[in-house]
Amino acid sequence: MGYKEIYRRYRQQILDGRLKPGERVPAIRVLASELQVARKTVEAAYEILTGEGYFVSQGAKGTHVNPDLQLPSVASVATSELILAPSPPSSESKGELRLGIPALDAFPHKKWLLLAGKIARSLRPEEMVVPPVMGYQPLREAIANYLNISRGLNCKPGQIFITNGYRANLQLILSVLAQPNDKVVFEDPGYFLGQRLLKHIAPSLHYVPVDQQGMDIDYLQRNHADARFAIVTPTHQSPLAVSLSLPRKHQLLEWAQQNNSWVIEDDYDGEFHYTRKVTPALKSLDIHERVIYTGTFSKTIMPAMRIGYLVMPLATVGRFSELGQILETGLPLLPQKILAQFINEGHFYRHLKKMRILYQQRRRMMLDAIQFMFPDLFEFELTGGGMHIVAFLKCDRQDTALAELWRKHELCVLPLSGWYAQQPKRYGLVIGYTNIQSVEQAQAILQRVAEKTRCLFSDPGGMGIPTQ
Repeated sequence: MGYKEIYRRYRQQILDGRLKPGERVPAIRVLASELQVARKTVEAAYEILTGEGYFVSQGAKGTHVNPDLQLPSVASVATSELILAPSPPSSESKGELRLGIPALDAFPHKKWLLLAGKIARSLRPEEMVVPPVMGYQPLREAIANYLNISRGLNCKPGQIFITNGYRANLQLILSVLAQPNDKVVFEDPGYFLGQRLLKHIAPSLHYVPVDQQGMDIDYLQRNHADARFAIVTPTHQSPLAVSLSLPRKHQLLEWAQQNNSWVIEDDYDGEFHYTRKVTPALKSLDIHERVIYTGTFSKTIMPAMRIGYLVMPLATVGRFSELGQILETGLPLLPQKILAQFINEGHFYRHLKKMRILYQQRRRMMLDAIQFMFPDLFEFELTGGGMHIVAFLKCDRQDTALAELWRKHELCVLPLSGWYAQQPKRYGLVIGYTNIQSVEQAQAILQRVAEKTRCLFSDPGGMGIPTQ
């Protein structure tokens, strides 16, 4: 991404009224890290924006949209209707190596608590009634700004619907847009909780295999061209963590446009990329408004936050608003206000930058420990990001038995084969690493299961698993 693209995005955000006079923008070093570009690239964009009067630098207070900026009203009647559209009134496992749990030891607890206390004390009486069904407006604005700058989207706050997470996203989308027998396709392998949910709410559920380039769109077109919905994890496929290739992204978007179908993009951990090459969201390529972008804060903040969101295509906002009034009750206001402030003050950007560096280090620690403890058992296909490791078994299919053995010792891994709905399958363990703090800790954890793992895979030649 060049400085012209950064300049264009910010200028458009300001002209569209999504970034308002006086709002703070991320520091140069923070945005450079977020977009994985050189600081000089961001500096050049900021200099142009400052020179044209869009930005002002306020020293230690940071850079802001010029508070004196006078812009003509760009809110059209359609936009006003978009935002104010009338509408009728299993227990969690405990243990180590868990999937999807962010590095809780590295979360800025003190800053969060300070914000929480400040916001709780400032609640006004009128805010203590029923919360807005589609979400707290400043949080919708903060999420839209974040997605537009960091993930390359072009959405308005009125397109953001705040939900209580992944399940709510899928249920709301299908409730609003699906007919009873619409065909839904899902990745194979695919997120196991997603499969369980869809089996209950999507009567016509089918699967499309995934390879090293992501979902096989040729297979989709040959076998399920009439599907109404395709649910994909294009940035880091769940669980294989491969990225949907650019040709396949365009192929998928063309299929959706030609068949009047919907693509549900689950960008569950797209923030965690460990190379300079940032994979933009599929939605950023969507010129025909066929992609419904979804995300949550469970991987970036904490699972207990229970805040997710979806980006509604413009033509569907009225339907989401109308049915949302019936199906949703609105999330509690206090956590939404805390999160909005956390994002707007720049803490979210800084936290993501810190976590990218930390997770890259911790992934290496976990890989080193696995390879030391089990040198001949697993092989790996490292990708450019994500929050878990897939350890493929080299010459055995006993991943279910192996996962069960490890879980008996409170290692919360999952068998890869269990993520598949059809044949052929691959076999291995899906392992979380984000809360590993040292190689020594990882080795000590694996030592619990080393001997019994050796016994499980015992053969005349042995598996080469060292005894510590």
